[in-house]
Amino acid sequence: MLPCHLSLCSSLLQTECANYVRVLHPYNRTHLLACGTGAFEPVCGFVNVGHRGEHMFAMEPAGVRNGRGKCPHDPNRPFASTLVGGELYSGLTADFLGRDPVIFRSLGPRSAMRTELDQRLLQDPKFVAAHLIPDTDDKDNNKVYFFFTEKALESEGKSRAVYSRIGRVCANDAGGQRVLVNKWSTFIKTRLICSVPGPEGIDTDFDDLVDVFLLRTKDEKNPEIYGIFSTISNVFQGYAVCMYRMADIREAFNGAYAHKEGPDYQWTTYEGKVPYPRPGFCPSKITTQPSRPYNSTKDYPDDVLHFARSHPLMFQSVYPANQHPVLIKTNLQYKMTHIVVDRVDAEDGQYDVMFIGTDTGVVLKVIALRKGNAIKSEEVILEELQVFKVQCCPTSTLSQQLYVGSRVGVAQVKLHQCETYGNACAECCLARDPYCAWDGTSCTRYQPTGKRRFRRQDIWNGNPAHQCLDQNSFDSVEERVVYGTEDNSTFLECVPKSPQATVRWFIQRAVDGMKDECYVFRLNKTEQLHFRSASLRSLPFSVCAELEIQVY
Repeated sequence: MLPCHLSLCSSLLQTECANYVRVLHPYNRTHLLACGTGAFEPVCGFVNVGHRGEHMFAMEPAGVRNGRGKCPHDPNRPFASTLVGGELYSGLTADFLGRDPVIFRSLGPRSAMRTELDQRLLQDPKFVAAHLIPDTDDKDNNKVYFFFTEKALESEGKSRAVYSRIGRVCANDAGGQRVLVNKWSTFIKTRLICSVPGPEGIDTDFDDLVDVFLLRTKDEKNPEIYGIFSTISNVFQGYAVCMYRMADIREAFNGAYAHKEGPDYQWTTYEGKVPYPRPGFCPSKITTQPSRPYNSTKDYPDDVLHFARSHPLMFQSVYPANQHPVLIKTNLQYKMTHIVVDRVDAEDGQYDVMFIGTDTGVVLKVIALRKGNAIKSEEVILEELQVFKVQCCPTSTLSQQLYVGSRVGVAQVKLHQCETYGNACAECCLARDPYCAWDGTSCTRYQPTGKRRFRRQDIWNGNPAHQCLDQNSFDSVEERVVYGTEDNSTFLECVPKSPQATVRWFIQRAVDGMKDECYVFRLNKTEQLHFRSASLRSLPFSVCAELEIQVY
């Protein structure tokens, strides 16, 4: 960032006159691509981090370049990018005033590519994520997918509704020869729906896409896509997590195009003849024929490009797997901001563990269990980790760590903390954490290759009576000596091992020696028993009982 940029930014009465890093991608084995806002004059450069094991972090002065089209001017504007084959694909507003929404391709040897300034393509979008997802084994069919929200032209009413979208472009798109020169010729999009079916066909829609995570599978062509959505209504506030499959996404993109004959007509499917090669298809072995060799989008006929320009929207929307969200949260005191998902092998199957970041600095560790033909999932909150305000949550499954980023720094958090679930088989089982199992002596990381005889785990039901019958751990009680002053206020603390548990307190009466449940003392949010005025009658022996009700 040059000093003149800082002076100009300050003279324009901007408050974010600093270089906020918005792009950080591995470029090769030794360098990172980094782009920042540069006090509203975006700038990019390459950072030398050396080979693995080397301690190096230095900017390459010769690699510093203009960052327009690669990074937004304003650090608060929504933005998404991904690096593919040395080329940067970015979704952003490319101008200072934020009036030029664009999907841009830059860097690399090819000419820069962008979308036209056309409301049919993008209307006031908020970009959330961008990912390369292969379509087939042919690399010429690779597509870059963009996830965003925008004002929908197909919505009814004077004020445009906001819809969540998934759009894509071919990675080998070169634009047209006479039409759409240096403009995307393969861009298409459709609506991404996350809703709860309601009575009489009235659904509760979560239309505002907040974050997206691609859960990679053994088949790189078919990742599972998790998204956080929020409601836009002022009447009902809530969040939902929906999961999508690539088969449903490809079905929508291979279906009918949306078409509107005129201002007074309804949106319908396009019934006319679709030109060849089909708009949205990449030039590849599929489109190349002996009589009609289409080796590049520059070879596409003009009628294909005109159709692509006028019909970017697909008619069929994409619905989540099982037609229902995997998680719904309402009336929250915080905002859900980011999601990361880890697929974990457990004794009774595989589970997708969701790590959800919030604006209060808490990271939720959650699993959702869908039993039988049930529409709704059972939500199990495994942990609530207080970190700080979350801005990003990448993971390293090899090192079993979650990296939580914010404006103040980066924190490294373990994906599992099995030792916190106590030293009893029942406590470990009741935690229902797919990462953890009882090994006969302690609650430890579950290992699929371990000895089956000593592994006790039941994520689906959390039934310690079945799992721990031969483990003599039910009567183990931790004892603590607490000193108090008579007639003064005293607190006794009890921290439950399982987030699903509730706490009750018992007091041993001096008369009969029995433990009666105590209702007269206040139990606050920190699970503490409060004696307003401690006495010899109340303090001799108090027992904290951790209760968890299971229905089988």
